[in-house]
Amino acid sequence: MEKEELKIVNKGLEDEMELSGYRLCRWKLALVLVGVLCTGGFLLLLLYWMPEWCVKATCTRTTVRDAQMVLLRSTDEFKRWFRAKVRVMLAPGRNPYISLDSQTTNLMANGHTPHPSDTSAEGFIRKCAEYQHVQIRYFTLHSTKYYWNEVIQNFEVLTGLEDLGVRCSGIYLEHSGGLRQDQQEYRKLFFGVNEIAVKVPSLFKLLIKEVLNPFYIFQLFSVILWSADEYYYYAMAIVFMSVISIATSLYTIKKQYVMLHDMVATHSIVRVSVSRANNEIEEAMSTDLVPGDVIIIPSNGTIMPCDAVLISGTCIVNESMLTGESVPVTKTNLPNPSLGEKGAGDDQVYNMEEHKRHTLFCGTNVIQTRFYSGELVKAVVVRTGFSTAKGQLVRSILYPKPTDFKLYRDAYLFLLCLVGVAGIGFVYSIALSIMNEVPAKTIIIESLDIITITVPPALPAAMTAGIVYAQRRLKRLGIFCISPQRINICGQLNLVCFDKTGTLTEDGLDLWGVQRTESGRFHHTEENAYKESLVKSHFVASMATCHSLTKIDGQLSGDPLDLKMFEATGWILEEATEEETSLHNRIMPTVVRPPKQLLPEPVVSLEQDMELYELPVTYEIGIVRQFPFSSALQRMSVVARRLGEKRMDAYLKGAPEVVASLCKKETVPLDFSEVLEDYTKQGFRVIALAHRRLESKLTWHKVQNVNRDHIETNMDFLGLIIMQNKLKAETPGILEDLRRANIRTVMVTGDNMLTAISVARDCGMIPPQDRVIIADALPPKDGQAAKINWRYADQPSKHSSKATTLEEVEISVEDKPEEQKPLEQYHFAMSGKSYAVITEHFQDLLQKLVLHGTVFARMAPDQKTQLVETLQSVDYFVGMCGDGANDCGALKRAHSGISLSELEASVASPFTSRTPNISCVPNLIREGRAALITSFCVFKFMALYSIIQYISVTLLYYILSNLGDFQFLFIDVAIILIIVFTMSLNSAWKDLVPRRPPSGLISGPLLFSVLTQILICLGFQTLAFLWVRQESWYESWSPESDACNISFHTNTSENSTEMDEHNIKNYENTTLFYVSSFQYLIVAIVFSKGKPFRQPSYKNWPFMVSVLSLYVFLLFIMLYPISAIDDALEIVCVPFKWRLTLVVIVLVNAAVSVFVETFVLDVVLWKLVFSRDKQSSYGILPATPPPQGGLDWCGSKPLSWLCCRRRQVPKARYMHLAKELSVDPDWPPKPKTTTEAKPAPLPENGSYQIMSAS
Repeated sequence: MEKEELKIVNKGLEDEMELSGYRLCRWKLALVLVGVLCTGGFLLLLLYWMPEWCVKATCTRTTVRDAQMVLLRSTDEFKRWFRAKVRVMLAPGRNPYISLDSQTTNLMANGHTPHPSDTSAEGFIRKCAEYQHVQIRYFTLHSTKYYWNEVIQNFEVLTGLEDLGVRCSGIYLEHSGGLRQDQQEYRKLFFGVNEIAVKVPSLFKLLIKEVLNPFYIFQLFSVILWSADEYYYYAMAIVFMSVISIATSLYTIKKQYVMLHDMVATHSIVRVSVSRANNEIEEAMSTDLVPGDVIIIPSNGTIMPCDAVLISGTCIVNESMLTGESVPVTKTNLPNPSLGEKGAGDDQVYNMEEHKRHTLFCGTNVIQTRFYSGELVKAVVVRTGFSTAKGQLVRSILYPKPTDFKLYRDAYLFLLCLVGVAGIGFVYSIALSIMNEVPAKTIIIESLDIITITVPPALPAAMTAGIVYAQRRLKRLGIFCISPQRINICGQLNLVCFDKTGTLTEDGLDLWGVQRTESGRFHHTEENAYKESLVKSHFVASMATCHSLTKIDGQLSGDPLDLKMFEATGWILEEATEEETSLHNRIMPTVVRPPKQLLPEPVVSLEQDMELYELPVTYEIGIVRQFPFSSALQRMSVVARRLGEKRMDAYLKGAPEVVASLCKKETVPLDFSEVLEDYTKQGFRVIALAHRRLESKLTWHKVQNVNRDHIETNMDFLGLIIMQNKLKAETPGILEDLRRANIRTVMVTGDNMLTAISVARDCGMIPPQDRVIIADALPPKDGQAAKINWRYADQPSKHSSKATTLEEVEISVEDKPEEQKPLEQYHFAMSGKSYAVITEHFQDLLQKLVLHGTVFARMAPDQKTQLVETLQSVDYFVGMCGDGANDCGALKRAHSGISLSELEASVASPFTSRTPNISCVPNLIREGRAALITSFCVFKFMALYSIIQYISVTLLYYILSNLGDFQFLFIDVAIILIIVFTMSLNSAWKDLVPRRPPSGLISGPLLFSVLTQILICLGFQTLAFLWVRQESWYESWSPESDACNISFHTNTSENSTEMDEHNIKNYENTTLFYVSSFQYLIVAIVFSKGKPFRQPSYKNWPFMVSVLSLYVFLLFIMLYPISAIDDALEIVCVPFKWRLTLVVIVLVNAAVSVFVETFVLDVVLWKLVFSRDKQSSYGILPATPPPQGGLDWCGSKPLSWLCCRRRQVPKARYMHLAKELSVDPDWPPKPKTTTEAKPAPLPENGSYQIMSAS
């Protein structure tokens, strides 16, 4: 039953969840109410924290169809639980897309004409429900509504028009006419108000949510307990600290909500013109829009309130809000295959991602539109509200995935250990009290007090201090952070993916030269095309017309590559003004023409075409139609007409391989591949041009509706444009720093493969001596299985004798299998197409390939995200650095995404750098490591603080004593708080070292450090406790005691009674107070480490001043007692000799602590780690001589043994894989071999076999 009724919602998506149905059960509810009353409300809190328990405790399982409550669990690694109440609404139909004609007819037939003013949703339901209504079941989770679908017997999300699987022709035929008012109201029932509503919760709501945090509930319990035990001052101090902590937290959360609300609310509600089904245009609020509405884009531009697809006209849009790309994009109307000559067969299903060049996204800024008279710029609304691209972005910010980091998981484990220790103390104190016949009230209070001591109240504030300081330091370095918790994770990065253009290389491309072709042969390379002799050539015409440039405020704007190419011609671009456009029945083309000085004089040589010189002064070309650049097709084209010509020309520009495949074979030079390879190996960006004279039957009107495939075929190859993309000056040095620090670097780019390999060599990502193996994967074809052809990329320095060199390399690998170094000498490179094939058909091989994959070229944005996920699946901590344009998904998915975009736009990225180069990456990693080590230091210190206090209290319980109220106060406020907030101030170490900090608290060195310090503190406190009881002057203290010959006349009888009651004043208490106070300072110094991740502690002057001041103060009151301080701290007088003995105990304690931490742990143990861990990298990092070793504290065998001796294999999956591959004789694949996917009965196994190419 349970398995049958487990449904999956959002299948295959990022937020996929398992769903089960429940119905309220009265007897269970009654039992829970009794439990709540019996536990004083604690059960209610427990059910509030645990949604799963809450639902199962109050409901019984039922079918999802009949559920009143649904319980959902995410299928990702976090397995989070959510609950939602199923609601019911009445509607005239189950499907928002059905026609309401029949309902309207029924209404009219009964004589009930809807009142025109009654247009609200409630009114609409009222009108329709009277005659025919159905119950629609739905629930809301994370701002998304899930509706019950009877057909699939599951809940589903209604996103918009894409739900219908509508084809491009269908958008024109079925949806371009607009909706009637009643249809719009009906759809609004399902899709709701078109608004991305970020509700700013009231302070009261936030306060309740914050206060119900388990930690604050524990604090409340502690305060009540301390008050019952009359520890009022301490309780007040904790309340004061908690109030400050809660107030700070509320202020930060509220500020973030307000910022997000303001960012979303800006221009989100606007007035729009909507075209109705009767061709009427009416003004409406954008909140009333529903999928299927037809809106009119105003000529002066607007902020888009929804996602919509253009069906007429052209728009120039700034999409920086979504992508971080500041270059305006030209959006054209969706191709209408029903009007195209050959379009009917190529009628695609509309997809927002595939047709993004025709889609206007919510939140983007339409700068200007182009239209022709009588036909407005129209768009069909596709998605509204939280379903839009902007809505999904806001949802990801409002409901982020939890940060899965070992530190936080281990922190909870550590707290559980402390609770376990507290449990022992709890039992011990009860047993001791019963033996000593202590009153029941005292037993309860003192035994519970032990638990409150072990969980330090300042822990959350202390843990966040280091992150807050790191965030401030990053801000000073020009790195802004919207997800502070990720700073710690940055300290663990061991692989960084870089986008190429604009990240590793300069943003702009410079024209290096052109290479034209004539009669199927290449000319010599020419420096530029700015020549009189070339002005009327098709080559220059192609450069001048084949682009998507536009003028905004008189300035040319568009893609940087297009801009450089157009500027190289020296031509002038003119666009029609609005006035000119409205005077014509058809769109006025954009016109380009050469400058007058380039036009030759009318004197003509005989071999030249006379026709060209008929209008020498007005030689210009009009761009009639644009087919915008598509990253899937890797090309763009235009249809243009020269002034005075009847026939039109088609010009094509794109990736050379693609352009050559669309050209007549005889026009493509025979040495095309060699010339192209030569350029790409040198790192040039190569663009190919082609041209075709169009048939005279293609009129202007036919061209507007023709399919691009009809135009982009049978072209004449014109030649190549060679662009130079220079490396940024900082790139090689920074990549070398990362290499030295054992941080792998990977290039993920949309550029050509060989260009990317060349840039990778130039910047040092691939060292000169290393080999590059290209994995060329082909999908299954004609019944043959998918296969990968392996070939070795040639090195620029070794063009000849390629095969021989390769064989030599292979022999050297075979000869020395035991050495790890040869394994570091190869890198895999693959294209996006190959990556897609490998992902689908060679799943087992994928992880092996990414282990050495360094260059991933021609990668689509979603493939970049998939690559990041694959790298994470083999336990890499992945950083992603990009310019924010195509990298949004990958920046969001990586452990640490750094956008180099200066715009506030890359909301998707946790980090944004104002420095437009990759120098931010090592800075971020250094700060991350410093923050991580600070978190460890603080956690270790807070753990020791709890244990030291626990030891003191446990020893004092033995004599039925305790620490005094002011002693607790002095320790917690004067020592702990000051130390915690100053020890976090150490800034990052100036260099990146080859080893990483540990990723979790449960690791060998940390456990060794904490446990040894606990034993040392326990030893010295026990020693002092027993020693003082053996002294000759020792006696059970009373106000009359005279151990140091000082009269105690200051003590009043009231004091005496009070002390008798609590037994605070005694020699054991005084001794342990002094020893423990010094122990806090000793462990603070011992744990506050500097190199190699942080600056040394002596450079942290606030910390040094605090520690020295406390040392001086404690020594002073110990050696030279001041009666006022002694009375306040409830310290008794002890002989001077015993004071000196305490100084000796403290000094020896300090010496032992420092010796164990610095010599035993840092020197002896690290030597063991170094010697073993040289083997732990298994050759997976870029070539670096040992002792690189990927020194992960958590990856070593001695430390695993220290930790719990449960695993003898490397913890990280990539290390495990590398170890396997190091003994695999068939790895890496040999050149000229093929790996085929076996047609296995279970394709998901992705099995494969390697065979030699014949």
